[in-house]
Amino acid sequence: MVKPIKRFGQNFLKDNNILRKITEVINPQKNDKIIEIGPGEGALTKLLSNSGADVTAIEIDKRVIEHLKETYPEVKIINQDFLEIDLTHFGSSDLRIVGNIPYNITSPIIFKLIENYYLIRDAVFMVQYEVAKRMTAKKGTKDYGILSVLLSYFADTEFCFKVSPNVFYPKPKVFSAVVKIKFKKNLDESLNKTFIQIVKAAFGNRRKTLKNSLSNSIFAQLNFSGCDVDLSLRAEQLDLSDFIKLAEFARENISASSI
Repeated sequence: MVKPIKRFGQNFLKDNNILRKITEVINPQKNDKIIEIGPGEGALTKLLSNSGADVTAIEIDKRVIEHLKETYPEVKIINQDFLEIDLTHFGSSDLRIVGNIPYNITSPIIFKLIENYYLIRDAVFMVQYEVAKRMTAKKGTKDYGILSVLLSYFADTEFCFKVSPNVFYPKPKVFSAVVKIKFKKNLDESLNKTFIQIVKAAFGNRRKTLKNSLSNSIFAQLNFSGCDVDLSLRAEQLDLSDFIKLAEFARENISASSI
């Protein structure tokens, strides 16, 4: 076993029962186009490949590349940073993305998936437990924020199960969890960019009212008083339909060139 590198956020999963449970959530089928992020030494790769799926493994750590190529000749191995990969190169609008995600780049990976949601069917990730709670949080809870709202707009997200630190080498200091993200396909594409901007602006000053948060954002010139959302509420008190109303109001009342 190679020694895990801290800067890559490597914690290798070594429990066959958990690997089996993750594979059951993924439910890989023959000819599925699966991209695995950070396969490490290939514990999950083996189970994915055995399903007959078309698997591409993207690994930043050069030390394991030869081992992966020799052990899994049927898997395409790419030695690159997933965040720098152009997903359109995979020539599919039905990608499935999986992996035990390094804690330090979880958010950038999720935002990359959101940007490319139209290419992706679903994603199954092992993430830090606290992040999993933020991804699946409901309004009014302390974990409800930008991540939960954006995911609820672009996808249906499911908290699958919690995972002990004991199943990893080295042991992380925190619990993990497996989360499934199933991307929606019937979105109003003309609203997506404004929706993301509205959500980020609304949570920009979390403790302030919506009116104050929006007036301190890129939407400062826009009067939201006619938008049919109570501006005295805070962002964490709004549900998805409220954020959609705000985004639609902004789209209709501001020119794109002014943002």
